[in-house]
Amino acid sequence: MLIVDDHGGFRAWARAFLADEGYRVVGEAADGSEAIGAVRRLCPDVVLLDVHLPDVDGFEIARRIAAQPDPPVVVLVSSREVAEFGQRVAASGAQGFISKVDLSGQRVHDLVLGVR
Repeated sequence: MLIVDDHGGFRAWARAFLADEGYRVVGEAADGSEAIGAVRRLCPDVVLLDVHLPDVDGFEIARRIAAQPDPPVVVLVSSREVAEFGQRVAASGAQGFISKVDLSGQRVHDLVLGVR
């Protein structure tokens, strides 16, 4: 898993939390440009991608990742609720969305497997 978020505290918390739930975190990125490079370099199976990044929003980064050959599963996250983003989640090519307060290994697992 690759964790992409501009807040270092969230990345550290998510890394520790998801590792405790059995995920192997292969890297972190603080913005969209770093995320694209890390996906190419690290080849993660899953990218946990914040919607709000300082350079390019997560929806655009998700589209760019989805356009790559054999892309990883992208799960968008935000401190806001999914309803605030309308159809942008579905149009991004991401597998789904999890609010940061609802983040769990089980929620990520269900999205990766397509369980809604």
